[in-house]
Amino acid sequence: MQESELLILLAEDDALIALNLQDALEEAGFAVHHVAVGEEALIALDERHTNFCGVVTDIRFGGDVSGWAIGRKAREHVPHLPVVYMSGDSAHEHTVEGVPESVMLQKPFASAQLVTAISTLLNAVPPPQA
Repeated sequence: MQESELLILLAEDDALIALNLQDALEEAGFAVHHVAVGEEALIALDERHTNFCGVVTDIRFGGDVSGWAIGRKAREHVPHLPVVYMSGDSAHEHTVEGVPESVMLQKPFASAQLVTAISTLLNAVPPPQA
């Protein structure tokens, strides 16, 4: 990965979905760091939060960590970090559980919708304070 690349943290436990989303994000010019377990996403955020320009996370994983927790952890480190949630059954919880100014994509969705969502959120990030 080159320094100028925009790195997305992709947290998705379904390998086929993750591969499809990673391909779409990379075709759109993003670099992708994929994790399949929620706990791995939290570790990546703790260790490399300054490297990520955005987070794309499924809501339900097999372990104890939800996508909601991943979004909250991301925003603890970087308050305006773009967060896109994905779910087949938890979209109705977004207004209560999701971080402010995030996007919820209901599965199934077109890969282009993900690229549009993360790009829109990135364009809305306020400039750093001088």
